[in-house]
Amino acid sequence: MYLDSAKKKEIFEKYGTSNTDTGSSESQIALFSYRISHLTEHLKSNKKDYSTERALKMLVGKRRRLLDYLIKIDIERYRAIIKELGIRK
Repeated sequence: MYLDSAKKKEIFEKYGTSNTDTGSSESQIALFSYRISHLTEHLKSNKKDYSTERALKMLVGKRRRLLDYLIKIDIERYRAIIKELGIRK
């Protein structure tokens, strides 16, 4: 599997407050970004995989909603996570 528990802990430790911080917006956005990049690479070689395309669109929507929430709550945290992950609107 492309995303095992060790990789998840690494993502949560880097972007959250600890390796068990799975609920913060930053850690969830980072996890969604990792999954989005993996699905994007998969779709480059499998262009007709429409179920994966749908899942990718749903993940992008979830990440967008979290980013919108974060921009309303704390603009500095939003700017930091955008810069760190290299996401642009």
